[in-house]
Amino acid sequence: MDMITLEHGNGGRKTHELIKDIFYKHFKNDILSQQSDASILGMIDGEVAVTTDSFVVDPIFFPGGDIGKLSICGTVNDLVVTGAKPLYITVGFIIEEGLDIDILEKIVISMAETARQANVKIVAGDTKVVGRGSVDKIFINTTGIGVMDRNELQISNRNIETGDKVIVSGTIGDHGMCIMSKRAEFDFECDIKSDCNLLDKLVADILDVSNKVRIIRDPTRGGVATTLNELIENTGKSVVIYEKNIPVKYSVRGMCKMVGLDPLYVANEGKIILIASIEDAEQIVEVMKQNKLGKDATIIGEIISDAKNRVCLKTESGGTRILNMLEGELLPRIC
Repeated sequence: MDMITLEHGNGGRKTHELIKDIFYKHFKNDILSQQSDASILGMIDGEVAVTTDSFVVDPIFFPGGDIGKLSICGTVNDLVVTGAKPLYITVGFIIEEGLDIDILEKIVISMAETARQANVKIVAGDTKVVGRGSVDKIFINTTGIGVMDRNELQISNRNIETGDKVIVSGTIGDHGMCIMSKRAEFDFECDIKSDCNLLDKLVADILDVSNKVRIIRDPTRGGVATTLNELIENTGKSVVIYEKNIPVKYSVRGMCKMVGLDPLYVANEGKIILIASIEDAEQIVEVMKQNKLGKDATIIGEIISDAKNRVCLKTESGGTRILNMLEGELLPRIC
């Protein structure tokens, strides 16, 4: 089996063969085919949204996805939760010497397919090869470019009002516990699958039926608890969520108990959490349930007039616990 060598990163014949036989082959589109040092995108009509991210997940293949799919989903999702329509993505690869070329191609195919599903074009890229041990197999950096095509929509935590409802699109903690279960040092045997998915259609469904969505986020690193802390920061309000309403798969809950983790702090890669007006909340949930990625959508809490900017959990036993932002490293290289 052919492997990546340092020669593949020196800008010579091997580099050009790699670009032609793998990247251009699978990412091919009219813009990338310019084969210039900079791609000319043309005019973009509207306000531009930009996001950038890096992906270092370990392992690079996991039930429900891989580092390639994750990189496109993560970038698209960061755009759509702001109300933007994703258009373009750039990708940068840092590859470890010795990686099987077939593995690289499998990752690139996954990226290309996911980009097609999201109707975005991969328009520019870069590849660097480093010596063995300098990185772990492959790291991917992306930049996403989108356009704000719902100008009437103002998604901001500044619009949050007392009584607004907190909605989550489905079971939490799936991705984080999937990755943990596949780490060699843990060696768990379980059937937990990552929720890694594109959220563009789900978010579009929501915004089509309500203009009273205050804010939307994808609760990735730090999980739901940390994301809620971010959402209510500097709002002069607090949020209360109800433990009995929070959807967690039996297998995820069981594994969290085994390793001493709280599902509310575990990463997700295919879920959204949103705050919306009490008037539209039930309708939003019903619309979400019609999408396979929102079939377990539910209202988990509400905004209260407590100026301390706190996230409060009402436990099933009747107590109250303050949920602070995640501190320390829960699980490194989760995405």
